[in-house]
Amino acid sequence: MSTHRTTILRIETQGPSLNEFTGKAVAWVADSGVSTGLLTLFIRHTSASLLIQENAAPEVQDDLLDHFDRLAPEGPHYAHDSEGPDDMPAHLKAAMTQTHLAIPVIEGQLALGTWQGIYLFEHRRRPHHREVAMHLAGA
Repeated sequence: MSTHRTTILRIETQGPSLNEFTGKAVAWVADSGVSTGLLTLFIRHTSASLLIQENAAPEVQDDLLDHFDRLAPEGPHYAHDSEGPDDMPAHLKAAMTQTHLAIPVIEGQLALGTWQGIYLFEHRRRPHHREVAMHLAGA
């Protein structure tokens, strides 16, 4: 018999950062009783994104933030700036990353590697209330 569960995870951000929520996803899947399946995560925003990234060395997060700032710098060269100078660079950073992730569930656990964590990648400078839709299908 197959199971389907959904929820909306709310994450508060405080400016450009990688906000790990692996533990919340792991706990939600464990609570489901699903042994084999697929967890799909979808961010409901266009100026933040989702990543699976190393969660052991904090320098990885710093380097990612610096790299994306170089790829999509703030400046007067964008036509779209209605929400401030970080608006269009945030959309570009989100376009270069992902709005959704799919993670297999094997023997009741997310099939993440040893050093992999699930992150909401905030691209805007001011604090935001972000939402990630989580859908679990399995048996």
